[in-house]
Amino acid sequence: MQRFAWSLWLSVVVPLRFKTAAELWKVHKCTQCIMLIQNYGTLCSPHGDAHHNSSSIDFCLAAVYVSDAQFNRNIFFDTSPQAVSLYLLYNHWAMQMIVYVFIFVDLALALFEDPAVIPMPIWGTSLVEMICLIVFTARLFHYAKVIPRIRFWKDPKNICIIVIILLSLIDIIIYGSLKSTGYNAVRWSRVLRPLLLVNVTEGRQLRRAFRSIRNALPQILYVFFLFMFSMLLFSLMALKLFGKRNLFTVDGEPYFTNFLDIVFDLYVLVTTANSPDVMMPAYNYNSFFALFFILYILINTYIFMSVFLAVVYNNYKKHLKEEVRQLVKSKRQKMLRAFAVLQQPGSGEELVVSQENWNQLVHLVQPDISNAHRELLWSISDDCNKSHIGKLAFVQLPDLLNIQVITMKSRPHPLHIWFPLLYDSSVSRLLRHAVKHKAFVYIYDLIILVNAIFIGLDEENPLIAYAEWAFLALYLLEILLKLYTWEPRAFFAKHQFWNWFDSVIIVAALVGAIVNLCIKSSDGYTSRQILDIVLILRVLRLIRVVDSIKRFRTIINTLIKIGPTILTFGQLILVVYYIFAMVGMELFKEKVKYLEADSTDPYKDSCGTPLLRGTTFAKNNYCKNNFNNVVSSFILLLELTVVNQWHDILSASAVSHVSARLFFVFFHIVVVIIIINIFVAFILEAFFVEYTVEKSDLQTSLEKKIEELELSVDNEHDNNLVDDMETNENDMGPSENAKGKPSLMFKIASKRYKTVDGLLQRMFEADLSLEDADDMDDPNFSNITFDSV
Repeated sequence: MQRFAWSLWLSVVVPLRFKTAAELWKVHKCTQCIMLIQNYGTLCSPHGDAHHNSSSIDFCLAAVYVSDAQFNRNIFFDTSPQAVSLYLLYNHWAMQMIVYVFIFVDLALALFEDPAVIPMPIWGTSLVEMICLIVFTARLFHYAKVIPRIRFWKDPKNICIIVIILLSLIDIIIYGSLKSTGYNAVRWSRVLRPLLLVNVTEGRQLRRAFRSIRNALPQILYVFFLFMFSMLLFSLMALKLFGKRNLFTVDGEPYFTNFLDIVFDLYVLVTTANSPDVMMPAYNYNSFFALFFILYILINTYIFMSVFLAVVYNNYKKHLKEEVRQLVKSKRQKMLRAFAVLQQPGSGEELVVSQENWNQLVHLVQPDISNAHRELLWSISDDCNKSHIGKLAFVQLPDLLNIQVITMKSRPHPLHIWFPLLYDSSVSRLLRHAVKHKAFVYIYDLIILVNAIFIGLDEENPLIAYAEWAFLALYLLEILLKLYTWEPRAFFAKHQFWNWFDSVIIVAALVGAIVNLCIKSSDGYTSRQILDIVLILRVLRLIRVVDSIKRFRTIINTLIKIGPTILTFGQLILVVYYIFAMVGMELFKEKVKYLEADSTDPYKDSCGTPLLRGTTFAKNNYCKNNFNNVVSSFILLLELTVVNQWHDILSASAVSHVSARLFFVFFHIVVVIIIINIFVAFILEAFFVEYTVEKSDLQTSLEKKIEELELSVDNEHDNNLVDDMETNENDMGPSENAKGKPSLMFKIASKRYKTVDGLLQRMFEADLSLEDADDMDDPNFSNITFDSV
């Protein structure tokens, strides 16, 4: 029955989900591994070829270890045949996607729960949440079947998920029971939902960020306490200096007469949100009082806030480096396990992996890799041409696989095939030479700048309208000339981002302009929306300037490369925002209301409550800044993160109690002072690495080998090459094209990383030893458990 199920999955599900031949081959090989492992007992019986079957299972197990090392998975899985088959399924991208989809659905339930953006019955949201909890339980049960039982119960993240599921279930039952009987109830378990995002096995990047915050927190608290002491000291001085002078604020309130109000006002002043308003009563009374505020801002805003950033940066980097050291150590351990599975006796007492076994292993780990690419990687590992490699060279395999190498084929231009005499004529060669010249780029940069001036002018002017058509014609001419000069498939290769960008923007602008012109002539329709799209596309054309200025392009490319790492902190912000939003909705929902202009409510101008009448909050029409649903809560928290005018937003807390300020101050401390500073520290470090650090040692060795074999792609021929599409049929043979260039060439795609862990390893590469003697000499080690925290 089990074998029939796998056969059905392979024949029915796979063709629907995997479109490319490479994906089908990878799934086929993985399924072969699973079926081999499942039938371990039968295949190794005396009636079968036990040696062949055992060897196949060894290769599958080694491939799992290498794949884990490549993607930095640190799961101590059971190596029994059944556990390995479940582990392969557990790490399948579809299974991981299902987990994230249900986490998203679980978080999105806040849109439909009270207070709701789109109200749904309690039974509906409860049913959906129950389904999500069942999925999480099944995923956890699957994980329990993968790893040894004792390790499962010692893993804190598993215990955390179990507790979250149980508490959520209890809350659903209690909340539903109370609501059905007419009692008020609070959905207190909603604050636990984002913790699932942190504790699933795929959330290791997010856990690393939280661990870094936790580890850096003690040093941050020392600075924070010193900062609070300074602020309280200045508050006491302000009370004694201004409290007895009968001064009043612009709203007629007594000025600096209440110590707690002074502390709050001076805390806001650190963010500069209430500057210079908080100073003006004292400054108007005596100009010398401005020195007090200048000294306060200098010490607390510029010195202490800078020290906060420095302490966060230093401690975060220190603990992150330790995390990466453990990461590298765990990766080496995985590779040593794979080496121990495939090792053979070499010369003397040395243990080695043969080239044949290495090729088979790489083929299992990365089925879509070309023969030429695989041979290139082997030539890096076996630099002495021994036909086998040792432990150290084998351990480097995941890093080699993570270097993005583009295999290129040299193809002639279609016009050269169809019309060789015309394409090789002197006029044609002159035209292609002109397009390749730098002057061509400068001319179109000038055209873009002139176009920018015309965009800023009145588009209703007929002269401006005709000019836009002229600019569009020039841009289309540019694309056609480039397509004439370079091979079209190479021009639109997947790594030619700017070529795609230019073409899509220009073609879309042309289509939009034509549609706008046609609709504009029709009666009863102003075509304003189409015109807006056309104007936006015109402005986007100016981004092309970035591509022409090298430094601009370098900065943009650097930001693109560190994009995945930024997403990690996006998840961190989402988790914190969600928790504060859930708490805020329970504390402040319906305290502040936004009423439409035609509302007849007598308190329409004071956000639905007399307590806010005459306040800055009501005067500035901030009534939409409330906790009445999850969307408005997130927007409000974003405004608090920006901190501008945040003290005016806090004035709405008067409808609850003055102690409600603590909620907003605590949010500011957690998000702005701690998380944002850690985010800045990480971005600074990652940007410095990408912007200034040269290639890694392995990448440099790979490029040297490509140049040594005379198979490198230089700038001149870059746009005449296309991506190799026949990856499994090519060989690094000496075949050459008509012009004497190799038909198959290689190019390092970029310094981009397949995983965030790759960037982290690069950040601390200079501080990490390439070879750890203890680990390299002893394959019988215990797995690192830091990722379980």
